[in-house]
Amino acid sequence: MAVKAESVSSHWELTQLLDIFPLPIRQALVRLPNLEALIEVVLDLGRPPEARFPDDFVFLAETNVTFEDLAHVSARLSAFGSDNRAGIEQTLHRVSAIRNRAGKIVGLTCRVGRALVGTVDIILDVVRSGTSICLLGAPGVGKTTILRECARVLSDDRKRVVIVDTSNEIGGDGDIPHPGIGHARRMQVADAALQHNVMVEAVENHMPEVIVIDEIGTEAEASAAGTIAERGVQLIGTAHGRTLENLLMNPTLSDLVGGISTVTLSDEEARRRGTRKTVLERKAPPTFDVLIEINDRNRLSIYQNVAETVDALLRGYQPQPEVRLRTSGGVQVLQQAVPIVVSKRTAPAYQRTTAAESEFAAAIGSGELDQRREEREGKHVALFPYGVSRNKIERAVQNLGVNASIARKWDEADVVLTLKSLERKESEKLTSIASENVPIYSIKTNTTAQIMHALKDIFALPSIDTEEVALREASEAIYKVLLDNRPVELTPQTSYVRRMQHQLAEQHRVMSRSTGMEPNRRVLFFRGNDLPYGTGASA
Repeated sequence: MAVKAESVSSHWELTQLLDIFPLPIRQALVRLPNLEALIEVVLDLGRPPEARFPDDFVFLAETNVTFEDLAHVSARLSAFGSDNRAGIEQTLHRVSAIRNRAGKIVGLTCRVGRALVGTVDIILDVVRSGTSICLLGAPGVGKTTILRECARVLSDDRKRVVIVDTSNEIGGDGDIPHPGIGHARRMQVADAALQHNVMVEAVENHMPEVIVIDEIGTEAEASAAGTIAERGVQLIGTAHGRTLENLLMNPTLSDLVGGISTVTLSDEEARRRGTRKTVLERKAPPTFDVLIEINDRNRLSIYQNVAETVDALLRGYQPQPEVRLRTSGGVQVLQQAVPIVVSKRTAPAYQRTTAAESEFAAAIGSGELDQRREEREGKHVALFPYGVSRNKIERAVQNLGVNASIARKWDEADVVLTLKSLERKESEKLTSIASENVPIYSIKTNTTAQIMHALKDIFALPSIDTEEVALREASEAIYKVLLDNRPVELTPQTSYVRRMQHQLAEQHRVMSRSTGMEPNRRVLFFRGNDLPYGTGASA
């Protein structure tokens, strides 16, 4: 069946919006050939008025906007709330104000509200499944329109639907809800800061089967959403962020998808799992069962099981969502969801997601992975460092999750680690070690990365992508910094890898500095002014 959006808004509603503007601006809008595609009208003091469309904008006049123009529009609206938003009675249009330091309005964003039938058809099976759904997407991509359609469809299915309408965007301005929400009931929010109270009140007082809410943005609202989900009510809402990773990295809202906690494992458990001692894990069941990323108005990515998806992300996998596209012929599935089976014995970080390890990923579901790991865990290697740092060996062992220890004497060791420069000198001690048939592994420099490569050969591990390991370590450190607000120091790396780690920190708005001298120069992550005194860090 073809999915075609059909406007429910009458010509009267668009006329109501045009009527709030001064005559010259209104006449310019009426003359536009593509007025039906109008998204918003922007009025900024001292600038020409603009009409904005999905891919373009036009100036509506050569004269600049004056205080009188702004006052003319404001006088024809409902009162502005604490969120600086107002509306037009019985319409879905929203007008947002920009104020100067004295509180006087110096700019208005007049956004066109439309109720569109058919926009929810692309996810109708998910909406009617009874699961809680979180919608993510960029501003203006159509999240609120889909929310409104969800409320209408479910209320038409004879379900008790209550909308918590913070800014009257879903149900329209005024006391009588817009017909676009169907038979759903609407609760207005007097103060945006009290939205979480209204959410809980809706559950306690009105016995809803479904609650619809727009823009979950604070910790209190995230907590209230969790309370609603625990009471068995289907929750459909939007949150700030464009992707699941954005939500997971947001300390305020990460609880919506289960949250993140740093767990320190015992030595035995770390060896059993094949991971580092400090790992990231989901700390609670997610509030939402399904997460939908709205890529654009006609393309969606659907994660059907948020809990499993988050677990996979924290273990280094990249889940593949189901991707749907709305076309003139109906709904087309561009990509089927690829389920990821995360073993209870988690794979080491360096063994995940690289193209070189495709055969490793293929072994996850077959049981071959567990067999390999058991063989590796059963193999214990005693290492004797000759001219190599013990601390760096311990760090390399921890990074790779291998079953190795440091021997006190060379004759108690299974392998001797030394430097090539020392091996070339043919020292008497190395000669005597070689005569006893003890394997000697030589490395170029006394660095953790070189030691990890040697351990890879010793334990017959798949090839290690040093950059991948370093970036994964940096990603985990960013999580720790955002969660605990404490600086985290990374393993020493080359200048090229350190530059990539700095770029990763910049993407996630975490401060970073390089500290130490070569070959032990390393990156330090921290938040704001949390840099420890006396680090001697430099960019």
